[in-house]
Amino acid sequence: SIMARYQAGDRQAAYRIAQLELKGRLLPALTALNREVYRRARESSVRGAYARLEEILAAEGRTLLLIIVLTPVAGLLASWIISRGLSRPIHDLTGAMAVVGEGRLDHPITPSSRDEIGDLAQAFGRMTERLRGNVAQLESTQAQLVQSEKLASIGEMAAAVAHGLRNPLASLRAAAQFVRRHPDSPAAGEQLDAIIAEVDRLDRRISHLLSFSRPAPFRPMPESVPRLVESLLPAFAEPLRERRVELQVDLPSTLPEVRVDPMQMEQALLELVSNALDAMPGGGLLRIAARAGNGTGARPEVAIEVSDTGGGIPEPLLATVCEPFFTTRQEGTGLGLAIAKRYVEQNGGRLELESRVGEGTTARVRLPTGDGA
Repeated sequence: SIMARYQAGDRQAAYRIAQLELKGRLLPALTALNREVYRRARESSVRGAYARLEEILAAEGRTLLLIIVLTPVAGLLASWIISRGLSRPIHDLTGAMAVVGEGRLDHPITPSSRDEIGDLAQAFGRMTERLRGNVAQLESTQAQLVQSEKLASIGEMAAAVAHGLRNPLASLRAAAQFVRRHPDSPAAGEQLDAIIAEVDRLDRRISHLLSFSRPAPFRPMPESVPRLVESLLPAFAEPLRERRVELQVDLPSTLPEVRVDPMQMEQALLELVSNALDAMPGGGLLRIAARAGNGTGARPEVAIEVSDTGGGIPEPLLATVCEPFFTTRQEGTGLGLAIAKRYVEQNGGRLELESRVGEGTTARVRLPTGDGA
């Protein structure tokens, strides 16, 4: 062994054997040990790095999860704050607009924010103030216009009444003076008859004025057209005979009922028949007919026609003959057609006039039936 040779004094041999042992056994063992230590150190370092990396990833995951959770919450919170700041002024402004839209122009408009919506509210408030002023001015102007129209109507009516009464009063005065001067004269009876006839005409004019100025209340009910027309005919028997006017009536029994105020429609038809008779002082043909059909918008209706063979109405006058106080006859009141038109329209109908000079005139009353009213 190495120690035995060394103790025996053979040191050189002991050194050679030691060198051989070192090279053959110790160095490889140390090398292997060093490699094992390096390997284990590296594995330990890698495990530590992996552990650190896992810790970092876990921390980042927790941070990311927190961000994911908090982002919607923060968004909702921000949206709530923004919407609260915007929706309230918008809600206040739209509410004020709705109130003003209902006509309450005196509703106060106070901006609830200092942003663009507040500027819009201020602009809307100024516009409302201007609109309120314009409406007040318009109402004042309208009131003045209505008053002016009333005064004009009163003046027109007064002029028509004065014109309609002056000539009859003059005739009455002349007839009364004649009777006073010649009470026993055979002509006195004729003058008294003339006075009575003139008084009757004045009474009719006054009735026309009252009917036009104070129309009767509207009380509609289902009514038969033939009954309406036939109820008027007895009143015209004598005028028809005196004026030598032939009467033709065509009223089918199958006509549907109309929903009208009987008194108003009788008055309207009476005015139309009277007007037709006045247009034929020398005789002629008076035709009263009715037929069912469809009117505007396929609305079921009954058309009542009153036709005469008088002198007719010139085309330029057709648009004005139904206006109050318009007349071409000296003894007329100018209210007959105006009353007829008013009553027909109040009953939901229309009054149409067709005329040819030298041939005659047709007044057509269109009334909705009971089913279409």
